[in-house]
Amino acid sequence: MVNDVFQDTRPRALTVSELNHQARHLLESSFMQVWVEGELSGFSRPSSGHWYFSLKDSKCQVRCAMFRGLNQRIRAIPKEGDKIRIRGKVTLYENRGDFQIIVEHMEPAGLGALQQAFEELKRKLQAEGLFGADRKKPVPALPAHIGVITSPTGAAIHDILTVLARRCPAIPVTLYPTTVQGQPATAEIVKAIELARAHGVADVLIIGRGGGSLEDLWCFNEEAVARAIAACPIPTVSAVGHETDVTIADFVADLRAPTPSAAAEKVSPDQSDLLRQITDREFRLANAAKRALQRLTIKLEHLSARLRDPRRELLEKAQRLDDLELRLDKSIQQRLERLQIRSTHLAQRLAMQSPRKQLADSREMLDRSALQLNNAMQRTLARLQDRLEHTAGTLNVVSPLATLGRGYAIVRDSHGNIVRKSVDVVAGDRISAHVAHGTITAKVTSVKGDEN
Repeated sequence: MVNDVFQDTRPRALTVSELNHQARHLLESSFMQVWVEGELSGFSRPSSGHWYFSLKDSKCQVRCAMFRGLNQRIRAIPKEGDKIRIRGKVTLYENRGDFQIIVEHMEPAGLGALQQAFEELKRKLQAEGLFGADRKKPVPALPAHIGVITSPTGAAIHDILTVLARRCPAIPVTLYPTTVQGQPATAEIVKAIELARAHGVADVLIIGRGGGSLEDLWCFNEEAVARAIAACPIPTVSAVGHETDVTIADFVADLRAPTPSAAAEKVSPDQSDLLRQITDREFRLANAAKRALQRLTIKLEHLSARLRDPRRELLEKAQRLDDLELRLDKSIQQRLERLQIRSTHLAQRLAMQSPRKQLADSREMLDRSALQLNNAMQRTLARLQDRLEHTAGTLNVVSPLATLGRGYAIVRDSHGNIVRKSVDVVAGDRISAHVAHGTITAKVTSVKGDEN
């Protein structure tokens, strides 16, 4: 009952933890991510690897923390009094109630203007086509001479020469010295490139330097250097800074290497690899030559077995030629004999078919018939005197001789057959015409008349 009377009606008080938690939540939800620029102060690096420092200006300061996983990306450790620019989240360290920024990125305060100049030049040269892959020249796999444009006292030339001496010491190297940092560096780098062009001995150029801040590397972001590299007829390899550093020279060069040492590796073959390749190719060549020799030996033996003595071949050819000559002579003789026999046979046939012979035969037959007729007429003259006169008159009418005497002729073809119709001969035939007193031989030039 007493407790009810004296019940505490004051508003509930927050604990310190609750207050700091709510303040942290309010800060983180209100600010999200911010960029802050100022002077670094009170920098410390405990064994955890985290960085703790304050960022201040002429009036105020704010505590900052950058944890190990993020600060390892920073190339150079900042020092007291550096002007820096950070990006991070506003929060509250609840254990101590400290207002602070958790830093995610850090860069020198002048980086923004340099970055802007970098991007503008990059866009300009890219629009002109200076970054195009089609204009990149191939870097020779086994250069005869390597040129290096860098500082003669820097670590870069030492790293390059060390790698080249290890990988392929036989390749000569020419250094075209230049400063690689500061205001004079731009003109000196351009002059060194022109000198390498005029010298004309290097067939690849390494252009670069070791690591440093953006300001240190800035000469490789200058337009004059970029255009000199682009105009260089010698294949160029850009080797500026560390792997994370990117310059305009990297875009313009024919090949980019992350470091000077890597550039030396890219332009030089490994002599041990070359030796292995040579040994392997020598072994393969020897085996190939051995196999080829074996194949040629087998082929030679095979051809030798098939190859005959040329003299024997000539004798055989000569013997065959003699045989063919004898066969040809025999064949010609046989053909001549056949032609002679055929000629004789044709002559005999021609003689048998001669109109003169036929006419002689006809005369002989006529003479015999006349003699026989005369004898018969003598024997029967007395008996047939009367009939003779009558028969003689009749015979005179039908006698061929009488007909011939009246201007007619007996026509015979080349075979001695009497031609009775015009169709019995053709133009070109030889014919004979027996007239009253002799025989006429002629050649038919044309034939006319009906076939009846």
